Amino acid sequence: MSVYSKYADHILLNLLKEDDQLAYTEIFERYSRILVNHAYKLLGRHDEANDVVQEVFLSLWNKRYELAVTGSLSSYLYKAVKNRILNHIAHEKVVSRYADSISNFIENEYVFADSKLREKELEAIIAKEIALLPEKMREVFLLRKVEELSYDEISNQLNITDKTAKQQVYNSVKILREKLKTALNVFIW
Repeated sequence: MSVYSKYADHILLNLLKEDDQLAYTEIFERYSRILVNHAYKLLGRHDEANDVVQEVFLSLWNKRYELAVTGSLSSYLYKAVKNRILNHIAHEKVVSRYADSISNFIENEYVFADSKLREKELEAIIAKEIALLPEKMREVFLLRKVEELSYDEISNQLNITDKTAKQQVYNSVKILREKLKTALNVFIW
């Protein structure tokens, strides 16, 4: 039993900000199992629940210097897991929506013997292209196109102007349209 197991969360956080790997390990051991259980209840899949929690802890370590935890560490971690899950679900919805749209286009205009394979490949391309959008642009895009929030709601939630939100969505759609047009040309021929 480590001396770190006796430390309160706020002490572990301060040590973490000072590059203390043992503090990080203690936080991980203290919270990872319950966070995975929580994520599993929301996702219904163990592998995805584990992945989400791993991403949260990786982010915790990578952002340890600028970490601003208001309230308890457990609340912060639960919220981080919830946000990752929401992003994950939103991402799946967007990919699915685009895949359906492209699939319908292909089925109506062209007949492919390997349409299922092409659909999977297109889903992967779409997911990759959305993931490659700059972080803020991707966040605004997902809030508008998946969560279907208004520009006012997005601007309030992200503390940006509604003009900035509109511009981010416009830019992301333009980027995705160009990338997907190129991908479609490849698949059609």
